[in-house]
Amino acid sequence: MKRAFLGELEEVVLLTVAALQESAYCASITQTIDQQMARSISFPTVHTTLQRLQEKGFVSSQMGGATAERGGRQKRLFTVTAAGQRALIECRHMRSQLWEQIPTQVIQLWGV
Repeated sequence: MKRAFLGELEEVVLLTVAALQESAYCASITQTIDQQMARSISFPTVHTTLQRLQEKGFVSSQMGGATAERGGRQKRLFTVTAAGQRALIECRHMRSQLWEQIPTQVIQLWGV
């Protein structure tokens, strides 16, 4: 089976979608990344990343109900697919393996 490839921003956006669950729409994802990571990211960047993740089959989307706070407009809600779940698990596993290869003395020097 071919390994899934996620760029750093794709991984962060996908993790945020997973964390937000039913509240994952572009604005909430952007806001969460800004707050949680102290990283400024633009709405169009998140939107483009969500489109790319959808093309890869890692997220799916559906239109939510219209709300008064949005002037009667609907939100596009995103969810992580089974393929997206596998990609995140694979990324986590790969990162863990890499961390485990760093000698203990180095980790201690870093203060981790």
